[in-house]
Amino acid sequence: MTPRSSTSGRRTGIIAGAALLTAATLVVPAVAVAHGSLDPHADRTAAVKKSIVSAPAKNVILLIGDGMGDSEITVARNYQYGAAGRLPGIDALPLTGDYTTYSIYKDGVNKGKPDYVPDSAATGTAWATGIKTYDNAISVDIDGTPHQTLLEIAKANGLKTGDVSTAEIQDATPAVQVAHVAARSCYGPDTASCGADALAAGGLGSISEQLLNTRPDVTLGGGQTSFLQTAKAGDWAGKTLFEQATDRGYQVVQDAAGLASVNAANQSSPVLGLFTPGNFPTRYAPTVATVGGADAAPVTCTANPNRLTTDLSLKSLTTKAISLLKPTKKNAKGFFLQVEGASIDKQDHAADACGQIGETVDFDEAVQAALAFAKKDGNTLVLVTADHGHSSQIVDSTPPTALSTALTTADGTVMKVSYGTAAAGASQQHTGTQVRIAGYGPGAANVVGLTDQTDNFYTIANSLALNRDTARLSSHARAAVDHAVVSAGATVTVSASRFAGDRQVLGSIGTTALGSSDVINGSARFTFTAPTTPGRYSVTVTGAQSGKAVSVKFTVR
Repeated sequence: MTPRSSTSGRRTGIIAGAALLTAATLVVPAVAVAHGSLDPHADRTAAVKKSIVSAPAKNVILLIGDGMGDSEITVARNYQYGAAGRLPGIDALPLTGDYTTYSIYKDGVNKGKPDYVPDSAATGTAWATGIKTYDNAISVDIDGTPHQTLLEIAKANGLKTGDVSTAEIQDATPAVQVAHVAARSCYGPDTASCGADALAAGGLGSISEQLLNTRPDVTLGGGQTSFLQTAKAGDWAGKTLFEQATDRGYQVVQDAAGLASVNAANQSSPVLGLFTPGNFPTRYAPTVATVGGADAAPVTCTANPNRLTTDLSLKSLTTKAISLLKPTKKNAKGFFLQVEGASIDKQDHAADACGQIGETVDFDEAVQAALAFAKKDGNTLVLVTADHGHSSQIVDSTPPTALSTALTTADGTVMKVSYGTAAAGASQQHTGTQVRIAGYGPGAANVVGLTDQTDNFYTIANSLALNRDTARLSSHARAAVDHAVVSAGATVTVSASRFAGDRQVLGSIGTTALGSSDVINGSARFTFTAPTTPGRYSVTVTGAQSGKAVSVKFTVR
């Protein structure tokens, strides 16, 4: 399903409406930043006016709180800072709006029609590619066609890129930027659900394998288990994905000390940091909601003894990623970075109030780190949003049949949280509500009002002034051979250049494949043994993504 044609008109209207705010007196709801604030109205008005910047952004940081609906934000705020308090990151972004999150049905009589309650795969695909798709799909449309992602497009345009999550890096939200599969569970080469997407079946490969092909400059999260699997086909068949990553020039790190030792990340030496077999442990120890639980003694959240050290917190990973991606004198290009706080959703599914609160607070600290950089940099757009809503609700009295928990908040009073979409032991459901999106920096005014999740793709792409026709970026590709005349059986090297729109190129001599080569800053090389039969030969280099083919000839004597 293609994006609505009204997107550009909606954008113009939003920006124009936002611009009017600078010339009029704003009526802004009271914001009690702290008890006794002298004039929160004036502070808020000034912040909003200052934030309306229409110039292009050099960098974009997109932060996703998975499952972080308005209720989840409010639960965390009440508990950690009190009802009149503010989450220092999430609530600090001055320009806010809401967006719709529905997915669409893949097939049957309702094909293409709204599916009101989406999953993280469909919602992530929406902002990553600008299209609506079905639940379970990773950056493919309802007909299975892959669509380019923001990360892929940004990379083709010469920007540095990053993908950070507290989940397995193969999980839906981080996966939508780096892979294209029909089933979100296609984590590694051992996954049966990969089906036609498996390399052995002629597909693009599992999410982990595609991640290595997409080659973000910085990838940080969990998910070591899938990288211990062995490739079944392709140039690295028989090697584990960790071994493949090392062979392809990745800096592979698996602990805090290893990450601390990394001081640069680029296409020649991208960083792959995977710190846990699966998802990260949560910040707070779990609570268990029960039927009638909110009538029991209220609880106070406690630290999870299994939590990773703070130098692997989401805030620390975000700070590290920014430090590795930010422009320098040697590389003045900007960057696109996606950061996910993954387990707000996972603990909401588990009806674990303290779990989801801790993950929201953890996420908020990452937002603070992004904002601190953006304010100092002055040319960075920060967007904070969620993929979908979830089921926790703040209630006045204990529901007779739903699961619930009582907590003592920062106000010293009791807050009752209810989960009513599944029984004990079952997974709570997502909800179809619209969710908050907030922004700071150039282009942030585009989130004001009601938009759709797919609009986020255009907000980011337009703010970065990305050329989305990436195939054209390889239109002037070239190839050259190191020696025009070689001896039979000699070593030959073919160099390809100007393949900016591609991430890999494929080489061949006639019908003989030479394999693939990673494109590094538009260039790639093939080294092979010359034929033993004298004659004139042609080597063809083809962009795997653009389809651009160039040939060069050499003679064997």
